[in-house]
Amino acid sequence: MSETTYYSVLKSLIGDLVLISNGEALTGLLMSTHKDEIAGSQEWRRDDRLLSTVRDQLEEYFAGERTDFDVPFAVKGTEFQKRAWMELRRIPYGETISYSEQARRMGKPAAVRAVGSANGRNMISIIIPCHRVIGADGSLTGFGGGIERKRALLELEAQGLKRAGDRMSRKSTTSAEIKRAAQYCSPSIP
Repeated sequence: MSETTYYSVLKSLIGDLVLISNGEALTGLLMSTHKDEIAGSQEWRRDDRLLSTVRDQLEEYFAGERTDFDVPFAVKGTEFQKRAWMELRRIPYGETISYSEQARRMGKPAAVRAVGSANGRNMISIIIPCHRVIGADGSLTGFGGGIERKRALLELEAQGLKRAGDRMSRKSTTSAEIKRAAQYCSPSIP
């Protein structure tokens, strides 16, 4: 008996994304460059409705309206890989770390190559943000979706942070102006 794999294709600014589910959780978020990795299942069934929450959250991310994801996902890998992927989830939106920093955070400072290999096996890109890991010299390296996609995702997040900072700056100014105006309009109490 074959297991059904559900999928949806989402057009995005970095190309088509293939969303994959086992019917209960997201099991893959792959780019068109990963075609070989999605072969092998006996039965594929397109189900955009089943994956609508993931689609909505990704659309919000690409619109600069979402910085974190809250969709159920299921990963398959070794314990080390799972630890590496969970460490990726701790990298804040718009920030980057090096592979050596990721290894250090995992308590395995000598495992830089193993961390890079684990990140390369991440089947749920963007949501498990392996694009936020860069070379120690700041270079963009090692992204299964290609360096141009990695650059686009990092630029998208940098722009999102700038827009958020601009909004906060406007709110602060407005708040300060309201406080200043209030002191002149309020009756003084002896």
